[in-house]
Amino acid sequence: MDLPMGLPVDLKDWLFVEPAKVLPIFITVICVYIGLIALTRIGGIRSFSKMSGFDFAVTVSIGSIFAGIVMAEDPSVGQGLITLTIVFAVQLIVATIRQRSNRFETLMSNKARMIMVGDAIQHDQMRKAKISREDLYAKLREANVFHFNQIIAVIAETTGDVSVIHTNNVKDISPDIFKGVIGYERLTQRPKS
Repeated sequence: MDLPMGLPVDLKDWLFVEPAKVLPIFITVICVYIGLIALTRIGGIRSFSKMSGFDFAVTVSIGSIFAGIVMAEDPSVGQGLITLTIVFAVQLIVATIRQRSNRFETLMSNKARMIMVGDAIQHDQMRKAKISREDLYAKLREANVFHFNQIIAVIAETTGDVSVIHTNNVKDISPDIFKGVIGYERLTQRPKS
């Protein structure tokens, strides 16, 4: 049988795995999985968080490394575990430095952006966050917003998530919640209803 583009392949090799390879794959998965659990316990809650873009990149890297170890022709569990340990260590070091240094925090992280204040879309911030009107509306629906007058603010977070803050009864807005969000001053200048 030939695959498209003229690449020959033996269908048996393409669809099936040799029984002798199943046990090493199984043992590799178990060992790496146990190692991953141990590293997660050592690394703590932040190990798979999405508190920053860096955290998200680390999470994707961990998944890729795990898959690479398991899918390799000759998997090296030791090399894979060392690689995972280094990735976890770098994440912990970066998180610690970010916690202690505002300058490093600013260097490593994007700023959250206020993309909607009340029912007013902040087009300049939407452009900078590279979010379309359709993306915004999808997030509003996802947050169960039924009418624009329910919206207090919509924020494009540093992780790529969109936070929709809405209610039917706004009394006061606590400024600390919006600390560091670009465009927060627009929320404080909004006329109260």
